[in-house]
Amino acid sequence: MYKLIDGKAIAAEMREEIKNAVAEFKTNRGKDIGLAVVLVGENPASQVYVRNKIKACEQVGIKSYSYYLPADVRQEQLESLIRGLASDGTVHGILVQLPLPAHIDASRVLRLIPVSKDVDGFSAENIGKLCLNQPCLVACTPNGVMKMLEKENICVRGKRAVVVGRSDIVGKPMAMLLINADATVTVCHSKTRDLKAQCLGADIIVAAVGKPKFITADMVGDGAIVIDVGINRDENGKLCGDVDFENVKDKCSYISPVPGGVGPMTITMLLFNTVTAAKRSSD
Repeated sequence: MYKLIDGKAIAAEMREEIKNAVAEFKTNRGKDIGLAVVLVGENPASQVYVRNKIKACEQVGIKSYSYYLPADVRQEQLESLIRGLASDGTVHGILVQLPLPAHIDASRVLRLIPVSKDVDGFSAENIGKLCLNQPCLVACTPNGVMKMLEKENICVRGKRAVVVGRSDIVGKPMAMLLINADATVTVCHSKTRDLKAQCLGADIIVAAVGKPKFITADMVGDGAIVIDVGINRDENGKLCGDVDFENVKDKCSYISPVPGGVGPMTITMLLFNTVTAAKRSSD
């Protein structure tokens, strides 16, 4: 019998902890924790994400500063805004919602965010520190996965973990976090030979490939722990993950659902990173 990893419940519990930490910071330091969110253009999905992030900030007492720029904003205008936020002492975290319009050089913009305010954990320095197992701001989604495992008292040490997907945002930092936790990690991708065999040998599977119901029951060993990072639409337009949940779940010891699994943890870890950044800036 499998156990469902309820990301929504874990996120709610963590947000209460974060709320208390924010209140304590304000009492001890006499100022708010601030997060700046920059949205360029009118991408509907990005607008939803930004609204959710601002709402989450309100719930835990973090002060959010929102900047909405037109899709035709010039590179130098956007860079000027980021430079201003970088030097603003009331802003502890800066988040530039991706993707940016095609005419904007996103890498140039992101490089202007100070490492200490990089609450997405995307900078080369934060990723480098993660590889070296040094304190850093960690990418929100993979860090959320680790918190889910931790809250379920799942010990990663010594386990064989397979990460399906090698993106800079999820797959690579996920692999690093698991290695740092003493798992033996295999990263699989579109060029991997015999993916099924790799997955069958895994104690933990983290699916982050972006393909609906890609991980099927014949790829999962009995008693495996399966974490589904994917957010897709199936053939009926229904929200689903990278894992064929209904057919896979009975083979698992633990499995995370979509929706209600990793998704709620991502924004929670953004809040967590913002508090971490604020504490470090004032130490």
